[in-house]
Amino acid sequence: MVHTVIFDIGNVLIGWNPRLLYNKVFATPEEADWFVSNITHLDWNEEQDRGRPIAEATELLVAEHPEWEREIRIYYDRWTEHFSGAIAGTVEVLEAMKASGCYRLLALTNWSAELFPWARENFPFLSHFEDIMVSGEVKMKKPNPDIFLHLAKTYELGDFSGCLFIDDSPRNCATARSLGLDAIQFESPEQLREALAERGVRW
Repeated sequence: MVHTVIFDIGNVLIGWNPRLLYNKVFATPEEADWFVSNITHLDWNEEQDRGRPIAEATELLVAEHPEWEREIRIYYDRWTEHFSGAIAGTVEVLEAMKASGCYRLLALTNWSAELFPWARENFPFLSHFEDIMVSGEVKMKKPNPDIFLHLAKTYELGDFSGCLFIDDSPRNCATARSLGLDAIQFESPEQLREALAERGVRW
């Protein structure tokens, strides 16, 4: 029986895609996609999620690609434009779980410690969680096993028996499963509801 549900936040509860910003900056979606894939790419962004200061990250990337300085600086100067807002269907699931009182609710997110306070201020439903482990605060990040093990130790989850993890990333779900943590790879609120029902999660 599931007693603890661990949510990812980005692209599970809150829509995030830097292309939303760069579609405003570049003339075509193809240019925006190239820039996000090759310059402000995921590996660079995840170092901020692991605790690297934003100012340091920006200067390192500008030094590496000086021809893109303006566009690089926009990444964090206008970073709230990366977000499309709450994913309503998933928020409804979270709120129903909270109201039922049947589940321990935790969150595990890759997010810069410098920027996460904005999320807390702008998305009140994040207060439904008992706690949120933020990668930038603990200086570890998904999909590395160390952050999952730190989660288990911090919240006394043992071998993850009775725990369920929800994340949109195949890599993160794969690591969770390798550690004995059942995982649902999130695709949509409707798919999530079906996957929860299959596991007997009710509210």
